[in-house]
Amino acid sequence: MSDEVLFERREHVAIITLNRPAKLNAVTAEMSDTLVELARECNESDDVRAVVLTGTGRAFSAGSDIRELDKYPTPWAFRNRADYCDSLKVLRKPVVAAVNGFALGGGLETALICDIRIASTAASFAAAEVKLGWIGGGGMSALLTHNIGPGNAALMLMTGDPIDAQRALSWGLVSEVVEPEALLPSALKLATTIASRAPIGVETAKANVAAALNMPLEQAVAYERDVQTICFATQDATEGRAAFAEKREPRFSRA
Repeated sequence: MSDEVLFERREHVAIITLNRPAKLNAVTAEMSDTLVELARECNESDDVRAVVLTGTGRAFSAGSDIRELDKYPTPWAFRNRADYCDSLKVLRKPVVAAVNGFALGGGLETALICDIRIASTAASFAAAEVKLGWIGGGGMSALLTHNIGPGNAALMLMTGDPIDAQRALSWGLVSEVVEPEALLPSALKLATTIASRAPIGVETAKANVAAALNMPLEQAVAYERDVQTICFATQDATEGRAAFAEKREPRFSRA
């Protein structure tokens, strides 16, 4: 486990913090391995119901540490590395990105993989790889196109130039922009609200969003109906109906 990735838990919310501020939280292979392990731990823990991902200092993340890329002996070894973006893709728990500063290259991909993004007014976003001679490989093109449309995605991918938080908000790249001091409290408040909902319902809601993006409409609706039926059979659904009838807050247990 790398000390350049911090982990803490506040009740049912896990907080993962990239902690390499002197290098704008550029991700090393060791940090990638730690993120893979933390994602596994969050998936396996019933106590973790939501995750907040953020960074220290002036950056959310500047993506991969460029100086480490020459360490891979072949392009194929680079292709098959344990990638930090892939670690987030396997998380079944909802992830809120608290984008505190620069989200560049793989850092932007990392934010895009999160389910919800909240940005500081100091945040900026760039698909900067094209300035160095390549493109993103963690889903950059597809994720940008899904989130901000093909024209805006093309602008970012082909220029590599940054956009500020307000433009990111107007394009739908982030859901909210707040002052820097309010960023982590806002992300934690949102994650805590999500964590208070029925855990199986939340995880299936996340799966349904992925289905809506990746399946034809008729199949996505059928998939939603199937997972709704699964949710309806859970103890949490029974508890939700009982709490509604008794006019009290539900006590969900992930069962």
